[in-house]
Amino acid sequence: MELLHSGKVRDVYADGEDLLLVTSDRISIYDVILPTPIPDKGKILTQLSLWWFEQLSDVIPNHVISSTDVPVEWAGRAIRCERLDMVMVECIARGYLAGSGLKEYEREKAITGIPLPDGLIEGSQLPEPIYTPTTKAAVGEGHDEFITFAEVQAKVGAEAAEELRSVTLEIYRKGQEIAAGKGIIIADTKIELGYAKDGTLKLGDELLTPDSSRFWSADEWKPGSTQRYLDKQFLRDWSSKLDWDRTAPGPEVPEEVVEATRNRYIEVYERLTGDTWR
Repeated sequence: MELLHSGKVRDVYADGEDLLLVTSDRISIYDVILPTPIPDKGKILTQLSLWWFEQLSDVIPNHVISSTDVPVEWAGRAIRCERLDMVMVECIARGYLAGSGLKEYEREKAITGIPLPDGLIEGSQLPEPIYTPTTKAAVGEGHDEFITFAEVQAKVGAEAAEELRSVTLEIYRKGQEIAAGKGIIIADTKIELGYAKDGTLKLGDELLTPDSSRFWSADEWKPGSTQRYLDKQFLRDWSSKLDWDRTAPGPEVPEEVVEATRNRYIEVYERLTGDTWR
């Protein structure tokens, strides 16, 4: 097998016509890979993604070929998948105000050119979910930046841009509906989309995980205050108290913060799937 790409979290190998997507225990915040891994993170993300791919298969097909036909040393954290021509746009849906969306709203009273009502605060539910795409920066090449829908149209064409927006919002709506039944709010999420050889748009990478989404416990949701995050925002909040300029190398993560982060990943996995993490 040939290593094609090593990303912040995943390594991609070529195996004949297929790809092997191997998820590591690495964790990144602010586009910087931290030196301390989170035990079991790769397996949790892989298994949760596979669960979501199955739950949402009626919305859009995905790239999964097999989760078992992988080398034994990567069992549980690797997926054999189809090669896709990935869209060079980060497709993001937001239903609540948080993170970079909150900061953009505070500056512009809008996100990616979409006007929003006055008076929203951290954690506010938006009137309806919105599509807020960004650029897709490579590892070590800066940060993703918000772009407007018109800019997406210029990149990929009007028809493709509309399909990306429609699929992203439908994935979010259905995912949020499923999660709500488990007592979890999906505040926002990022998905990866690409085209198969026959031109079919398909989901790739990961789906609705604590790395790609903000998860909050519904019974603890309180607009105007910091939520109890069940995702890597917990790690971002920890790092914000450090004397760190958000550039590489990242800080070592203390053992108790590693454990608290791992516990949040396990909690959201168990609450969503109904399975006990082994």
